[in-house]
Amino acid sequence: MAVNGLRKSAPDSASKALARIRPRDAASLLLVDRSGGELRILMGKRHMRHVFMPGKFVFPGGRTEAADGRISAIAELSESDQTKLLTGMGSRSSVQRCRALALSAIRETYEEAGLFLGRRHSDSPSIAHPDWAAFVQRNIHPDLSVLRYFARATTPPGGLRRFDTRFFLAFRDAVADALPEATGPSQELEELSWLPFREAVRLDIPEITRMIIREAEATLAANPSLEPGNAVIQYRMKYGRSRPRGFLIHGCNADV
Repeated sequence: MAVNGLRKSAPDSASKALARIRPRDAASLLLVDRSGGELRILMGKRHMRHVFMPGKFVFPGGRTEAADGRISAIAELSESDQTKLLTGMGSRSSVQRCRALALSAIRETYEEAGLFLGRRHSDSPSIAHPDWAAFVQRNIHPDLSVLRYFARATTPPGGLRRFDTRFFLAFRDAVADALPEATGPSQELEELSWLPFREAVRLDIPEITRMIIREAEATLAANPSLEPGNAVIQYRMKYGRSRPRGFLIHGCNADV
């Protein structure tokens, strides 16, 4: 079709294909150290070899695998957190998918930061999956009850990789063990550091990460012991910027 003498070309097939890419489930964990006078969160720098956000500071996290949902745990998600996760899943909701998201946050924290969230027990956990072998060797059972679901953000259309990421909060107290190398076996994160919130927001981070940090700080201010029942903020991209989509409160959507 011609417009003002110029031929308007149809969107190419590659652009259409990118727009149709379905976001993959992912999870990220903000670990909070409350042992000192000022709360600190764990962040690390993504290796420059990464295609997705190279060189940026992030929280431990990554793609959720279906197998994560079948991993046994010593304690499950709180009823409140599970309900909030289920409410945001639409037609594909399931308890196993909720568990997969939470367990992938724990797994990725081990793989990227070398930290084991869970409880040590005299009996080894009955987990056969190789990704969890280090937990079995240390008799550490994953503990989902320590996680608080508090935010969600989806990568906008148009990129080669899209993620629908659920963000969890937990205290450093929940770490049962740590690798001596002070990093994880995947070597995906460098320069791991525990930083006060005021320093974390000044790092080289995407704007959505800065917003998540602010939301975590607000959640902790309102709920310093991270009891179940906090609100969940959801972000979407609008006009090139992340904006809050709404709050998920006790399993019900409430517009903002």
